[in-house]
Amino acid sequence: MRCLVTGATGYIGGRLAPRLLEAGHEVRCLARSAGRLRDVPWAGRTEIVEADLSRPETLPAAFEGVDVAYFLMHSLGRPDFERLDREAAENFAAAARAAGVRRIIYLGGPEPPAHERPSAHLRSRAEVARILLDSGVPTVVLRAPVIIGSGSASFEMLRYLTERLPVMVTPRWVKNRIQPIAVRDVLRYLIGAAGLPPEVSRGFDIGGADVLTYTQMMQGYARVAGLPRRVIVPLRPLSPWLSAHWVGLITPVPNSIARPLVASLIHEAVAHENDIAELLPGPPPLGFDEAVRLALGKIRDADVETRWSTASGLNPSAEPLPSDPDWSGGSVYVDERSRPVHASAGDLWRVIEGVGGENGWYSFPLAWSVRGWLDRLAGGVGLRRGRRDAQHLRVGEALDWWRVEEIEPGTLLRLRAEMRVPGRAWLEMRAEPDGNGGSVYRQRAVFLPRGLGGHLYWASVLPFHGVVFNGMARNITRTAEASGGG
Repeated sequence: MRCLVTGATGYIGGRLAPRLLEAGHEVRCLARSAGRLRDVPWAGRTEIVEADLSRPETLPAAFEGVDVAYFLMHSLGRPDFERLDREAAENFAAAARAAGVRRIIYLGGPEPPAHERPSAHLRSRAEVARILLDSGVPTVVLRAPVIIGSGSASFEMLRYLTERLPVMVTPRWVKNRIQPIAVRDVLRYLIGAAGLPPEVSRGFDIGGADVLTYTQMMQGYARVAGLPRRVIVPLRPLSPWLSAHWVGLITPVPNSIARPLVASLIHEAVAHENDIAELLPGPPPLGFDEAVRLALGKIRDADVETRWSTASGLNPSAEPLPSDPDWSGGSVYVDERSRPVHASAGDLWRVIEGVGGENGWYSFPLAWSVRGWLDRLAGGVGLRRGRRDAQHLRVGEALDWWRVEEIEPGTLLRLRAEMRVPGRAWLEMRAEPDGNGGSVYRQRAVFLPRGLGGHLYWASVLPFHGVVFNGMARNITRTAEASGGG
């Protein structure tokens, strides 16, 4: 079968596409920018079509000849995510119907009890499900609760809360029941649903082997991770809004994403039926402890396949670094530095590609940390998103408060800033051979101000550039020389 995967740059879609290929399917990926998938290991075995679900005129070519279409995108983290997801689902459904697609598959969220008012997140998921089920195309909706897997937003929340807070005051929702499911079981259901007969068109609850409260999940995580038992004290007045800010401060997940996720946890998320097991027989789903053990193993082995932050750009429509200074009316601020390096360009490149995350930014750690905290307090992503892999980067993935915009292996790394600033900012790092066995390190920071606030912002940080950027260039070159034996 030919399968169309939307959301292939995201957490689930980026894992589903290669597994569909392994199962013998042809895979076409829909992406706003084909470059976002350029560096994934399976890119050469798929067809990548540039299209945008918000622009119906771009969709016919993407859906042509497709048998099964997966709707895996969402706009969580953006203020108008409900409207964006509604319009995307309507356009997706219309395009699938017009192209004669035989099956739609959607990964949604659990349905809260009828007597409860759903959170905006779950309300949006339910609305998308209705739109797709009413499309006239046979549709399977898989309603998943918390997904346990290395790199998932829900797992990152659980992991960081448990590891960083041996004693914690928590909201009441930590006593709600949840049926967490391992990401590998979600993927098995998504792949299996492609082969269901056309008369099957409905929603299915999916879940793991265990039903737990969030408190039990945190204690279970501590047990599997070898941590002491946590002291957890539920506090009635702690509202979902306050909880989201608390999660945003403690975990890498920013408030814009933590808020809808936390708001959804006020509802119990337990499967009310298990009909999917009759239609897709297979091994029973994993229990919570085993799912956590597998996820932690991937993290410890630096083998995290996809991560929530890859799909969570704060400005997914941001344009690349403009080559023409007139783009911003002639106002472009640039800080350029270069240094000779007594090490090969290869040694220098390994240091460049390893920046950020646990390795840091090689200059004035306190300044970077303070700037990260200020960004978090302003509702930005801060520095704690880290990186997916400790050594290697891909175009499109998150790196602390940056987004990898371009990589020329061995030569160039360009990062686009996603912290909250009154303008747009980039950081470029280059490794160039000097022709004598050594190399040259070139570093360029570019800022395009927005309005008077942008100019004032640049002026306010300019005094620190000599310390931060010069120190960064000096320490990167020293590290390259030390690693290369220079």
